Order: sequence, then structure tokens, then C-alpha cells
Amino acid sequence: MALQHSIVVTCGKGIHDILKKEVADLGFNIEKVNPYSVEIKGDFRDCMYLNLHLRTANKVLLLIKRFQAPHPDHLYQVISKIPWEDYVHINGYICVTSYIQNRHIIDTRFGNQRVKDAIVDRMFNQHGKRPDSGPKRDQTVVYLYWVNSDCHLYFDTSGETISKHGYRRIPFKAPLRESLAAAIIKSTRWKPGVPLINPMAGSGTLAIEAAMIACNLAPGLGRENFGFMHLKSYQKEAWLALRDEAKKQVTNGATTDFFINDSSLEALRAAKKNATWAGVVPVIDFHHGDFTQVKMPKEQGIVILNPEYGARLGQVEQLSNTYNKVGDFFKEKCAGHWGYIFSGNPDLSKQIGLRTSRKMPFFNGKIECRLLEYELYQGSKKND
Repeated sequence: MALQHSIVVTCGKGIHDILKKEVADLGFNIEKVNPYSVEIKGDFRDCMYLNLHLRTANKVLLLIKRFQAPHPDHLYQVISKIPWEDYVHINGYICVTSYIQNRHIIDTRFGNQRVKDAIVDRMFNQHGKRPDSGPKRDQTVVYLYWVNSDCHLYFDTSGETISKHGYRRIPFKAPLRESLAAAIIKSTRWKPGVPLINPMAGSGTLAIEAAMIACNLAPGLGRENFGFMHLKSYQKEAWLALRDEAKKQVTNGATTDFFINDSSLEALRAAKKNATWAGVVPVIDFHHGDFTQVKMPKEQGIVILNPEYGARLGQVEQLSNTYNKVGDFFKEKCAGHWGYIFSGNPDLSKQIGLRTSRKMPFFNGKIECRLLEYELYQGSKKND
């Protein structure tokens, strides 16, 4: 049995419970849950597997060492004793990132520098040569969590964040991060086989993420480089075997109907190209027009909209009419379906004029948002 380590999987604010379920559904036992992460036990292969399959995560961190370091000198002393030559290629490249709250550190770059110095000094003493280092995260990435005296040191096996799923080369306007879009879809009542209608699709991220789930398409299949590939533990054959296994699990998703609509031809072109790069364009129907003219399927489905909410695009006054029209669209066209609005403007959301059955909190960057659920039936009652 491979050596087990602590693995911390990080996520955006507010979606840790969604990530917890996703990690558990992949077969892992949850050791601990924090507001921004889930902790499990696993090995190097598990890190590769998680990077390949996780949809709602940001990073997969493999613990190197936990220790106490009240001062930067203590930090250096402990880290310089770690056998980095066993983990890192002498001709490689190292990037150090961190989260630091320590009274001796005013600028986190100083803490990062001490970690980097400890690593390369150790390797120079062992081999007479130092690996290169700098800010790029495309090779070996070491992550330091340091609060007061408590230090956790990790290999960031993701490198660049896995919250980006690799297909959105044309993001269009103020797009949702792919991991957030996946978390939103997982929070609705949608499941594969249920129609999903996205009347204000923008660059199509919500529908594309749902289509990838329906096709059982692992988000990491579209990516060629991860942090774990630059560690000595990496075995290319094991990674290719995981990829081959994931490819065999892909289905055509033909049992689920997906409808993308947008009033902007530019947005629709972006959505089509993104869906093509994601590998799901054959299962999505694309339509151009005003969202109020979208034809709903007879079978009960999910209709989900992410209208602008005035934080980054447009003015609140101009958007008020849009939200009113969304409420009318729900009442007049969507009876018998479940409706969802993702918005970061509670005042505008009130313009929908319908009673919510659930309100789920999220964060889009620093903006507090809500996913509002509406059970749409004939004669929907307005909010009191």
C-alpha cells in the first residue's frame, strides 16, 4: 500500500459543503472540513486522480510537513532539513506561494523568499547546484500556510488552479469561474437526463459544466500540465493510465437536452467555441434571440439564468426592467419547471416578484451572491 499523506483540497468561499460531497462521491473519506477546504488521506496517485476529476476545487495540496515556527529563522531552519533532493529535480524550477499571518512578516514575499532560500540552499549543499525559482506556477509549486507559529508546508500538485477547466478560451463578459458554475449546477435539482435551459447563456459556462457532468467528462482531461508532473514521485505511465480510464468513462450525453440561448451573436459564438473545446458541442442546442422567446421543453426541466447584477456590468436602473421580465418569463413560459436565478444584487432579485423555495449563498469573487430557486406552477404567488 502506498504511503498515506494528508491531502488538502481547497475551494472558493462558500462551496466547501459541495466540494465535500464531490470528494466523498469520488470514494474518499473526509477527515476534516474547513470554510475553504476539505482534508483527506491519500497518496500521490490520489492527488493525480483528484486533479483530473474534481469540478468545484481550486487546488490539491499534498502535505510535506507540519511544524512550529514563531520566527522566519525557525522557518528556514526546519525547511532546510527537509530532504528536498528526494522530491525536486535539481534542474527544475520552483515557485513558492503562501498564506501568512505572522507578526514578523509584513510582506508575504519575504516569507516566500525564506522558504525558497531554505530549499535551494539545501539542494546546493547536497548537489553543488540550485534549481531555478520565480513566480511562474507551471512547474514545482510549494505552498506555505503560516499563522502565528503554526506552519503547514505543501506541494501544490495542481500548479495553476484547477478551478479553470481549460475550455473557456473566449470568456466574453464577466464570466463565472468554471468551478463556481459547476457548484451552482450541483446545487440545483438538475441531474443527467433532466433538460437544462440557459436563456441568458453568455459564454455558456453553466450549460457547458452541466453537459460535462452528463457526459461524465473529467475536467482535467483538457489540461496538459499539472504541478505534480514536475516532482520526482511522478510516474507518467500511472498518469496516462488514469487518463485512459477517464476517457473510457465518457458518454455521449444524448439522453439529456441542453439549450443555450443569448441575444448577442458574439456571446453565442463564444459559447459554441467554448463548448467545442470542452467536447460537448454535439449535445447542446444553440439559439439566438431574446430570452423571453425561448421555447421550453414539455418535459420538466431546469431553467437557470445568471443576469447581470450591476456590480461590474451595466447600471442597476437599467437592469431592473430585465429582472421584471425574468419574473414574467417564469410565470408565462416556465410553468411546471424549476427556475433558478444566480445574482449578486438582492434588490434587483426582488423584481422577479415570485416566492423562492430556497436561497443558497455563494460568492462570485468578493461579491456575495444568492442562487434563488423557484418552484414554477400555474398561478405563482408573489412575495408578501
